Amino acid sequence: MEEIPPSSQSMDADALQKLIHLLKATDDPLIQEQALITLSNSAAFSVNQDIIRNLDGLSVIGGMLLDSAPTVKEKALNALNNLSMNIKNQEEIQVYIMQVCKNIESAPLNSDLQLAGLRLLTNMSVTNDYHYKMINKIPCFLHLLSEGSERTQIQVLKVLVNLSANPATTRHFLKAQVPSLLLLFDNCINTDILLRALVFAANLKKNMNNEDGSMIEDEYSEDSVFSILCRDSTAFAQKLASLLHHPDTDVKEQVVRLLTQ
Repeated sequence: MEEIPPSSQSMDADALQKLIHLLKATDDPLIQEQALITLSNSAAFSVNQDIIRNLDGLSVIGGMLLDSAPTVKEKALNALNNLSMNIKNQEEIQVYIMQVCKNIESAPLNSDLQLAGLRLLTNMSVTNDYHYKMINKIPCFLHLLSEGSERTQIQVLKVLVNLSANPATTRHFLKAQVPSLLLLFDNCINTDILLRALVFAANLKKNMNNEDGSMIEDEYSEDSVFSILCRDSTAFAQKLASLLHHPDTDVKEQVVRLLTQ
């Protein structure tokens, strides 16, 4: 899971309660930011994650995702990200997933706000429990994969790897159109991106192989992920063959995994 670095010391319940009350009472973006940064740092301590939840802090922080300034939304996402390390907190944070997706989609490409949202979704997608709330945003995630910077690509791939491990998402991925997907499978690509792209593709292939044979090829367009990985897979196979000579052992392992499925 993704965690923002903590501050040097923990805070007691009274101090946390005052911070949460301050956050509710003020409309000043600078004060909101500072309060959220302090809550975010304190949330890196597991004992405070429970305290903040019990003080109704999650709903206060979550409320910042709606009409606040972009920098305030970013700090709120960072706080929720640290708070999402706790399973009980995830049960409350999940109600904000659709709003987080909207923030990611509307944020400037490669912005800190967009990355903060993706970091939170990475934590919230570790289990399959809340994947159904993210499925409709798969085209958005794949757009970020195609158009984003390396930093954005790495972060969105963490979400895509988590989602693609769930068979319930497979058809949604296979129908999506990503003409530039093949470009990621190249020796010159950043290894962190390449490795995650290979795991993503291997997850999809594995889930397809486990299908009951009910997949109908006609339902997938020429630029779909299905066509790239399966129907017109010669180019993909050639890419994989060249990656067998990649210097990174983990990359080669994922290539072998794909070639033997």
